[in-house]
Amino acid sequence: MIQALKKRAKSSEKKSKSVYAPNPVNEEIESHTLAIIVENEPGVLSRVIGFFTGRGYNIDSLTVAETDHEETTSRITIVARGTPTVIEQIKASLRQLVPVKRVRDLTTFGPHIERELALIKVAGRGDKRIETLRIADVFRARPVDSTLESFVFEITGTTEKVDAFIELMKPLGLVDVSRTGIAAISRGATTHDDED
Repeated sequence: MIQALKKRAKSSEKKSKSVYAPNPVNEEIESHTLAIIVENEPGVLSRVIGFFTGRGYNIDSLTVAETDHEETTSRITIVARGTPTVIEQIKASLRQLVPVKRVRDLTTFGPHIERELALIKVAGRGDKRIETLRIADVFRARPVDSTLESFVFEITGTTEKVDAFIELMKPLGLVDVSRTGIAAISRGATTHDDED
């Protein structure tokens, strides 16, 4: 009896692909970008984040800002990972939160644009400075501050572009990075209120 239970436990451990789903059906973990329109009132962000932490879901990226002052609405853009089933559970649960007006999964809705802003500080002298400026020019990273020993670059683009630039700056004297997280919007004439 005990050996049979151990065999079952081992077989279920092998099948498990996600910490979010106790009994997954061989679903792959995907990254989804969710755009959430909420009432701009105190405590809304903590309620949305509390939902994620309360269920043990991780947030890869989070941005939030007011989008309409007259209607007092804000837009929260969250990048989260999970199986398709878990992502559907996240969207359904978010829609039930009182201050949430609309949830759109930009990943499945259709073509969308994602951008991230980063400020990257690189310190160095001599040839390293020249190489730093050359690579920054290739990536269209703009120097926004300069001293005799350092540069601060502003770079905007996809997460992959920002990651690649940071990797190239590491051997040249990367000392600090500040990133905004992903801002995303659907392409074309669609609005956030259009039906999914």
